Amino acid sequence: MTSTPQFWWLTALLALVLLSDAVMSLRPPAFIRDCLDGVEFPRDWWWSLIAVKLLATVGLLAGLRYGGIGFAANAAVVAYFLCAAYAHYRARFLGQAFWLNCLGMLAFSTAVLMVSYFV
Repeated sequence: MTSTPQFWWLTALLALVLLSDAVMSLRPPAFIRDCLDGVEFPRDWWWSLIAVKLLATVGLLAGLRYGGIGFAANAAVVAYFLCAAYAHYRARFLGQAFWLNCLGMLAFSTAVLMVSYFV
């Protein structure tokens, strides 16, 4: 395991995807609104998801330069999407948003973690 990612561009791509998701969530399109409503996440707390995604983006980008930070941020992103998957399962909201968006991001962030730090 290395302290900085072996493939910096994978970590940068994950950061870009999370940043895009955070920006979209400022004025969420229908599929994001439907997803958050489907898992019964309170609208008063939607801002917290934007903050988490922005902090994860900063952590991933900082980790390109400073050892350990990127690993911690990437692991936290995996944990975030594990929690999201559990929320979908618990709410029985297992449609397309769960399979494509939630599990897709869980698989992507896990793959970035494994390839960047354990290969």
